[in-house]
Amino acid sequence: MSKNPSPPLPPLGGLEILVLEYLWDNGEGDVTGAHAAVGSRRGITLNTVGSSLERLHRKGLVRRRKISHAYRYETTVDRDAFRARRLEEAAGGARELASRGLLAAFVELVSDADALDELEQLIARKRGGGAA
Repeated sequence: MSKNPSPPLPPLGGLEILVLEYLWDNGEGDVTGAHAAVGSRRGITLNTVGSSLERLHRKGLVRRRKISHAYRYETTVDRDAFRARRLEEAAGGARELASRGLLAAFVELVSDADALDELEQLIARKRGGGAA
């Protein structure tokens, strides 16, 4: 039985990626915290960071909950899963990765025995239907 592929990730701007990184590093955050971490040093206004969080929410990459008068945001996708999907999409999908030999090239790059063991475990979980 084949699974339906995940919908493609939405295009993201540089600030949106920085805000996602901030949320992944902190677990959750609000506009003020995100601005302090990624906006103020770059001369980006609080409203621009807030707009970025709103766009991420509309794109389904963060969820929010209202606490008092402000929202708290957290990501809806794990950092590693997000990066893996971006890589897969950039290469044209899993079938394209396999047909171009990129998967084999990736395995060749993994020279550490512990990393190979972890890769085998991930593959076994995926084949068994478990989440990797």
